[in-house]
Amino acid sequence: MSYFSQMQTFTAVFLAALALTLGLRLWLARRHLRHIARYRDQVPREFSEHIGLAEHRKAADYSSDKTRLGMIDLGVGALFLLALTLGGALQSLHDAWLRVFDAGSHAQGIALIVSVALVSGAIDLPLSLYRTFVIEARYGFNKMTLRLFLVDLAKQTLLGAVLGLPLLLCVLWLMQRMGDAWWLYAWITWIGFNLLILTVYPALIAPLFNKFTPLTDVSLKSRIEALLAKCGFKAQGLYVMDSSRRSSHGNAYFTGFGAAKRIVLFDTLIARLAPAEIEAVLAHELGHFKHHHVWKRMAALFAMSLGFLWLLGYAMKQDWFYAGLNVQTQTTALALLLFFLVVPVFTFLLHPLTSLYSRKHEYEADAYAARQALPADLIHALVKLYQDNAATLTPDPLYSAFYDSHPPALLRIARLQGAGTQPEPQPA
Repeated sequence: MSYFSQMQTFTAVFLAALALTLGLRLWLARRHLRHIARYRDQVPREFSEHIGLAEHRKAADYSSDKTRLGMIDLGVGALFLLALTLGGALQSLHDAWLRVFDAGSHAQGIALIVSVALVSGAIDLPLSLYRTFVIEARYGFNKMTLRLFLVDLAKQTLLGAVLGLPLLLCVLWLMQRMGDAWWLYAWITWIGFNLLILTVYPALIAPLFNKFTPLTDVSLKSRIEALLAKCGFKAQGLYVMDSSRRSSHGNAYFTGFGAAKRIVLFDTLIARLAPAEIEAVLAHELGHFKHHHVWKRMAALFAMSLGFLWLLGYAMKQDWFYAGLNVQTQTTALALLLFFLVVPVFTFLLHPLTSLYSRKHEYEADAYAARQALPADLIHALVKLYQDNAATLTPDPLYSAFYDSHPPALLRIARLQGAGTQPEPQPA
């Protein structure tokens, strides 16, 4: 096949994949909206004793509003991608930076990538503002002021520069200097970077955005420490995060690894759940630890990133890869940008597999929690969390299969109800 035919073929494949992905995502969103509307006036029987019709309708409307905004986001994202590639904006940006930096230099490549990131962020900003100050505020979740929003944005941008620019420089250097095997060295660098972030996040990064204070509730602390001892989990500390400064949503999580592991409880969670329910939620999180889910997910992520970097190593040597996306210049920075701009277009159909894998882990963590605490306590906690977070109880099953990392509420609670009512006996 001639070069011109290869270029035309790749352009056609890209456009077809973009149309398929965009069409499928919009179709799924419309299905989701119709499904929510169909059950908006009927609380599922399993929840009728705990969640009123008004709360159920609120969750339906909240989910619908977020979905509609997501549809707009999809359209804007598709137009931006087309403008960058076939519209010629990426080539124009590259040419503009050539007036400032030498062709093919690391400075020119970094400037190009940063400028695309900044433009993308500027395009996303109105939607983010609307999501926070209109949708989240409409349903009583937003506690953030505009000043705090802008401060967070500035911190995120600065942090992205401090952490991301050295990594980007390193990857571009490896792409130019390490020959055909550069992707393997870049992969090793990527792994090291992720492990470093996991190590420093609890103590250095998270406190930039939230205040973490040691848990002072003696009774709750003793209860949690007894659970940790029973499960063989060692943590650096138990902390309460001031999440109520930004949102009324509640949650809890483990962060870090090795000696840096710590447990974080949202202050909104402590205010809403009973001690036994908090213990059950933490038992679920401990289930992820016991089943090595974090390491399994990291291994899967690293394996996929290795495959993608190898594929990038192949694509960047093909003339049709650049020309098919209306880019005339071939540089490592352009190859990196083009590849990670178009990869999501071709990988969306894999989403159900990643969601299925994540849901498997959630079921395993639930089963572990049901053996360490009373299943009824976890059920009560989940119902309150669904209630407080206005999570819809009636998502469209197909939409949920693509997007939801957690099982639907009805299926999750049905499994817990079948798990019995007593915690697993512990050896003396």
